[in-house]
Amino acid sequence: MDELETLGEKLACEVYGADWASLRPLSGHMADMIMISTLTKPGGSILSVNPSNGGYPGISGEGYPPFVNVKNLYFPFDSERMNIDVNKAKALIEDEKPSLVVFGQSYFLFPHPIKELADACQSADSQVAYDASHVLGLIGGGAFQRPLKEGAAIMLGSTHKSFFGPQGGIILGTSRVKELVKDRQFPGLVDNAHWNRIAALTWALDEIRRIGAKYASQVMANAKTLAKALHEGGLPVKCADYGFTESHQVFLDINGEENVNRFSERLEEANMIVDHGIRLGTNESTRRGMKARDMERVAELIIRVYKGEEPSRVRRAATRLRKEFIRCRWDHLSQSSSHPSGANPRNWREMGLSRPNVPSSKNHPKRMPCF
Repeated sequence: MDELETLGEKLACEVYGADWASLRPLSGHMADMIMISTLTKPGGSILSVNPSNGGYPGISGEGYPPFVNVKNLYFPFDSERMNIDVNKAKALIEDEKPSLVVFGQSYFLFPHPIKELADACQSADSQVAYDASHVLGLIGGGAFQRPLKEGAAIMLGSTHKSFFGPQGGIILGTSRVKELVKDRQFPGLVDNAHWNRIAALTWALDEIRRIGAKYASQVMANAKTLAKALHEGGLPVKCADYGFTESHQVFLDINGEENVNRFSERLEEANMIVDHGIRLGTNESTRRGMKARDMERVAELIIRVYKGEEPSRVRRAATRLRKEFIRCRWDHLSQSSSHPSGANPRNWREMGLSRPNVPSSKNHPKRMPCF
């Protein structure tokens, strides 16, 4: 088990350009709790995106910080661009000198200005962190942004969103915070290791090392195509003037909570599951083999519901489309593509492990079940 964990940590460092990694957190929220507990002190403060602007509630004043007597501050935010207001944020950091500055959010369309605010954070003696929960898979493919190279000392998140791993969490960091975080997480914050999850995470890390660049590129291309098609079909898509999105997410800017809830319910009746944001994502559909032309078909179904067609009629079309993409696959991606980190593909034997049994390629050529 120790050998497996070491292998997984090495893969994580290789993929994300980190000096160290921890695969033991059982969730992204636990990773956040470890970060706050080790990088702040009672009476300190944390600066993050307000939940009202799409930030994660778990690190807000509604979440964990009050339990450890840490004050919450929030980034000034440009809601039109769905991003942090750099100039106002710089002034806030200089004035408040927060103990911890956390970039990243749950409703995440565009990269955050880490580089632009790094000097202000350093002058304020603020630790810089990045919650990559929603974009971890994109970053693993060398896309979106590279937080640890842009000024963050620690990056963390969940491993089951755009990163196609098991339910759980991960922490990665630079050497300057290793003693503060990794060396202090056990036994006060993390005790038992769930080895089955660590094994699955190690498998997923190797997979994203091999196909991550193509995967991330396709996910982002699919999101842009979906957003553009919805916009052209008459739906109000957020940030149309700024290219819609640079991530896997697309936001529908529907006014009124009642209208939002009703539309999401109608989509569900048509076998299309969305949150009440309304926030759409292209990560799972891409893993199942969909490309840009398929996003146009998905958009057409959503548009039909939006324009008032009976959901039961749309449901039949949605079910037919879904049946074309039953299993996770990667034959539409290049397995031989090199990772931006410079990593070269290698087999499991070279990694020191026996390759696990997988379904016969005779039955499902170039296809694999989801892990």
